[in-house]
Amino acid sequence: MGITSAGLAEVCKLTGDTGSPTAFTYLAVGETATAFAITQTALAAEITGNGLARAAATVSTTTTTYTNDTLRLTETWSVSGTETVREVGIFNGSSGGDMLGRKVTAQEYSLASGDEFTYTYDIIFAYQG
Repeated sequence: MGITSAGLAEVCKLTGDTGSPTAFTYLAVGETATAFAITQTALAAEITGNGLARAAATVSTTTTTYTNDTLRLTETWSVSGTETVREVGIFNGSSGGDMLGRKVTAQEYSLASGDEFTYTYDIIFAYQG
């Protein structure tokens, strides 16, 4: 998992309330296990059909080490075809937009019509002193 350079720039704008920042509230899934690179701006192979299109996630905070230090995005997709999920990304647009982070999943998820696929993506904001 990694945070992209474009994502970091947008987080800086959100934190300082500069420019026209947009919050990261969308999750998308893709089908390849291409390694993460900080310069990536999109999933390697985003899935847009079979019920797995990018979706507005449920966004919340939770506690990992300090109160509310973790941003949590969760989505449940209703699958309508056959797909394999290997990557997940956080975006600030229903299409296009900036990708905050991308994770290659530890396992391959083989999905079929009628399945539900739920994914929770946590970003822990850690203190570095």
